[in-house]
Amino acid sequence: MTRPKLIAAQVGVAVVVLLVWHVLTNYPIFGDVKNAQFFFSTPAKVIERVIREIFTTEIWHHLWITLQETILAFIFGAAGGILVGFLFARREMLAAVFDPYIKASNALPRVVLAPIFALWFGLGIWSKVALGFTLVFFIVFFAVYQGVREVSPTVLANARMLGMNERQLLRHVYWPAALTWTFSSLHTSVGFALVGAVVGEYLGSSAGLGYKIQEAESVFDVTGVFAGMAILMVFVLALDAVVTAIENRLLVWRPTPGKAL
Repeated sequence: MTRPKLIAAQVGVAVVVLLVWHVLTNYPIFGDVKNAQFFFSTPAKVIERVIREIFTTEIWHHLWITLQETILAFIFGAAGGILVGFLFARREMLAAVFDPYIKASNALPRVVLAPIFALWFGLGIWSKVALGFTLVFFIVFFAVYQGVREVSPTVLANARMLGMNERQLLRHVYWPAALTWTFSSLHTSVGFALVGAVVGEYLGSSAGLGYKIQEAESVFDVTGVFAGMAILMVFVLALDAVVTAIENRLLVWRPTPGKAL
């Protein structure tokens, strides 16, 4: 499928969703229209609120706070996951010792940690960064760990036969092999870094998109809640586009999917 056709299909999906939403909230298909609009608002009202918010300085302040929390959580979580993932993949004994602790930590519900981080780091940005870190770290860690361990033994044997030392193996064999796994996890991690920031703001903050959504929800402003969610979706798509641009730059050697080398 060509790119114009792909974009047209993606836009078509959005149009269909908005059209169904509009019909269900403006026509008495399932009962009183006022009840439907109370719980789901309408696409027109949400779009109008989003446009109005964009042209105010307040929303940009909240966006900036959430952006800082998201970027810091993403950077620290991804860096920690990459470093620890490489270390554990190359040190089998270390990985075996800490395996149950890693799995137990990953199984902890992150929402439970949010109040603890708020107690430790306060209600500023660092409690949200800590929550986002816990979400990003494990996604990247497991991807990098698996990516390094999946390196072909034949490639390793040939590299050693050519006289490569451990540093050269890391640069020319392990790291390229793990890059695809790493970027796959980073695409997912961008969303989770934002989730950590927004959830932290929702549970306790005085600024940020999560705070704005919680504020609208507290007064039953459904339009405000959906508008905040729409802004969040655009926000995470923009961040994912940045990750994709970096990925395409670093993985320029990767063949196009579906085509042979």
